[in-house]
Amino acid sequence: MSTTEEQAAEAFRSGPPIILAPGPRTTDRIPPPPNDVWDLPHGTAWVYHGEGNGQLTRPVLMADGFSTGPSDLGFTWEHLEYGPYPLLSELRRRGRDVVLVGYHERSASILQNAETVMAAVIETIDRRVGDHPLTVGGFSMGGLVARYALAKMETVGIEHQTQLYYSYDTPHTGAWIPIALQAFAHYTKKLDSRFSDQINSPAAQELLWKHIANWEDKPATSELRLAFLRALEEVGNWPRARETRLIAIANGPDTGAGNGVAPGTEAVIGKGLAVIGTELRTQSEGDDQLVAKLRVVTLPTREIRTSQLPDIDGAPGGTLHGFGILADALNEIPPLLGFGVDNPIREHCFVPAVSAIALREPATHDDLYTPISDEELEETPFHAVKLASQSDTHTLITEELSTWFLDQLP
Repeated sequence: MSTTEEQAAEAFRSGPPIILAPGPRTTDRIPPPPNDVWDLPHGTAWVYHGEGNGQLTRPVLMADGFSTGPSDLGFTWEHLEYGPYPLLSELRRRGRDVVLVGYHERSASILQNAETVMAAVIETIDRRVGDHPLTVGGFSMGGLVARYALAKMETVGIEHQTQLYYSYDTPHTGAWIPIALQAFAHYTKKLDSRFSDQINSPAAQELLWKHIANWEDKPATSELRLAFLRALEEVGNWPRARETRLIAIANGPDTGAGNGVAPGTEAVIGKGLAVIGTELRTQSEGDDQLVAKLRVVTLPTREIRTSQLPDIDGAPGGTLHGFGILADALNEIPPLLGFGVDNPIREHCFVPAVSAIALREPATHDDLYTPISDEELEETPFHAVKLASQSDTHTLITEELSTWFLDQLP
């Protein structure tokens, strides 16, 4: 039985959206209730006092990253606490107060969500007992949100009293979603627009090193990203207050060793009748490289080719299970509708190590894979950086990275 476009659209729309972001929940453990909840412009904050603190005393602000819809601060707690290392417990055990900052819409412009962080900083200063300086930063996109927020506050003359700015696997010079995945999202837009809408959201376009708005487009730097970079320049690019240290943490190594994903390899292969002919491949170097064949339901097979892109899927850096997220969603559609796929490769580089420490753009193979020297580390905007010993899942909270971060706190 062949699947009609109407049946396919109903199947796509009846399931959860395909969201290229960390998740879903992996535990039933419920985070403890916050000591306070703040209603902020475009967002919310959950406040947890450190051990022995009856009020805000030694605050650490943590800005949420990219996804679709409102921040789920319960999931943020899970991600930071219930993984390989209990970062929030350790912060609070050391007498630090945790302020988790979320947004009403995570895919809104970074500039809009920076207003939430600015308000959280002001609220923290107003409520703090004593004069202990702030630690302000974020995870993934949250590091960019906090970076812009602090720089903007300096530009307009608002004191942020921040002694430490940090970013945790933040794509300072661009994030990467494979063109094959972007093309599939746009190719299936008339069946269900949600996947395409995420790729084309303001925040996604501001974050991605290369973007396509339609499946047949050539990869390019989005105009929204260019506008965001100009906005950063207008506020000085970085917090520059004399008392503010800047640090960065990367989920990838400095050795130049890749994550093991080979270029030009099949990652998602259509098996069901509705998607036979679909084939998503990892990115290859060179010109006229085939990265995707697309056929969904009644549509003819289309080929997507790219030129002058590096073999970035296997690069050192924080990884995302982007191919796996799509494959799992397709395989959850009832088998009779014919959307089953094989998924030999689940992950790809999402935040190259060189991007997480703002060293260089991920433009060529050498940019991505050349080992990072001590001399080059001196060229970054940061006072100190910490890279992982291997490529780990994007924003994975490991003991190796967390203990270094804790030692940097003022």
